Amino acid sequence: MSTSVLIQSFAPFSSLALNVPSETTLSSLYAHIYSRYPHFPVHLASSLIFSTHSGHIPVLDATLGSLHSKDAISCPDFVTLRLTPRVLGGKGGFGSQLRAAGGRMSSQKTSNNDSCRDLSGRKLSTLKEAKKIAEYLETESQRTAAKAEAQKAKLEELERKLGIERPNDSGSASTSKSAPLVSNKKHRLDDTEYLEQSREIVDNVKNAVTVALLKKRKKAK
Repeated sequence: MSTSVLIQSFAPFSSLALNVPSETTLSSLYAHIYSRYPHFPVHLASSLIFSTHSGHIPVLDATLGSLHSKDAISCPDFVTLRLTPRVLGGKGGFGSQLRAAGGRMSSQKTSNNDSCRDLSGRKLSTLKEAKKIAEYLETESQRTAAKAEAQKAKLEELERKLGIERPNDSGSASTSKSAPLVSNKKHRLDDTEYLEQSREIVDNVKNAVTVALLKKRKKAK
């Protein structure tokens, strides 16, 4: 008695159809496959496995006749099988490693929304820059006062080294005895107008650069 066997193979191979005796075992079925399909890699038989469509994996010594009743969609002389490669297992724990790696990647990920726009159509990057400029302008007076104080302290230190004292209430000036004289003549370095002009020039340059940057960003939009 012969049995028709339809074997659903794996890619890139198509299904295999055989007509073999019912006493043929699954282990000897590879020889029939090779005789009918010589290009099929039967040398990989040790890494392949037969199973029915119901998921049952019979032993290699089982005959095709014994599979008639176990195959849900088979006829008395017809058997359908699946031939799939074995999936080699690892040591385990790979899923936890993937989750840990994903957690590290998500923690390092930074959200950059600078290219987004608000309800008015303005870019968030432009709003951030405007906020920084506003904060800078708010503290401009403090920085100017601190800078003027530093310039004043520097001027006083230079006058002290030159042996020059600032005039007192009566308008008279006296030479400091404790400070060493750098020059035989007394010089008073009092050019506050130059300092004011230099500060104004620096402030004007900063303001011009800020306005130019804002215009450039508006044109880029």
